[in-house]
Amino acid sequence: MNKTQLIDAVAKEAGITKAESKKAVDAFVNVVSSALQSGDRIALVGFGSFSVAEKPARTGRNPRTGEAIEISAKKTVRFKAGADLNANLK
Repeated sequence: MNKTQLIDAVAKEAGITKAESKKAVDAFVNVVSSALQSGDRIALVGFGSFSVAEKPARTGRNPRTGEAIEISAKKTVRFKAGADLNANLK
């Protein structure tokens, strides 16, 4: 499902227009992005939680040459599915 399909599905499920749905989806993405940038954790009970994890610097290999390369440390987004979401997938 891409963003357009998500907007259509939210509009249908909530009984609102596609324009209102687009505003809601965009607002959700902006709020989650801002919260994660400031280091906050977002927990949606039953659905899951978003958090920021730090990956340490490490040494890797260039697959083409086999030469050792340094991979710098970085932050990444983690999502952990909640119990209700996992139960719905079984």
